[in-house]
Amino acid sequence: MKALVLRHLVAFTICLAGKAIAAPSVAQLEREGYQVFIERCGVCHAVRGTDAYGILGPDLTHLMSRRYIGAGTLPNTVGNLGGWIADAQAQKPGCFMPTMDLSGPELQAVLAYLQTLR
Repeated sequence: MKALVLRHLVAFTICLAGKAIAAPSVAQLEREGYQVFIERCGVCHAVRGTDAYGILGPDLTHLMSRRYIGAGTLPNTVGNLGGWIADAQAQKPGCFMPTMDLSGPELQAVLAYLQTLR
């Protein structure tokens, strides 16, 4: 009886493992972030060598080499960058960047992409 229960438990575990959703790889997250960036951010921002040709916001080609974001408002960290993208108005009221309506996964993907801009 114990052997039968154990076999069923092992089979069940294998079945669950097959259904598990793997976390996206860093490269996949960066690709998704690029797509979201082009669709949502590239209207205002440019990144040389990409399809982002915006002229209203700053060129973000070498974003991660900068020490500050928001015209010197915040140190350039992933956390500050995420907060800025999610709600720049909360960080610097009156700035020209609108509040972005990104989902959590979209924001994480955009952050992954932006971190490649050295």
